[in-house]
Amino acid sequence: MLRINIVLIVLVLASALGVVSAQHQSRKRFIELEHEQQRAHALEVEWGQLQLEQSTWAGHARIEKAARERLHMLTPTAEHIVALEPAELAR
Repeated sequence: MLRINIVLIVLVLASALGVVSAQHQSRKRFIELEHEQQRAHALEVEWGQLQLEQSTWAGHARIEKAARERLHMLTPTAEHIVALEPAELAR
């Protein structure tokens, strides 16, 4: 009878240690999850900012201004424009 009680006590202690370990791992994983969710949110904010910056840099007015100032390009006059028909493009 004493042996059975000792075995049962050892099993209960092992089970209790298992529960404590599982709770610790659970809390640890939850903290990691929250950290990764915060990181994902920060990356989403950065992505939005980068998209806004890209749209600013790629704006038609900005590109036209850079072409005029840096490359000294001008809008072509009517005599410099040649219109092609779709059949002429296939040749």
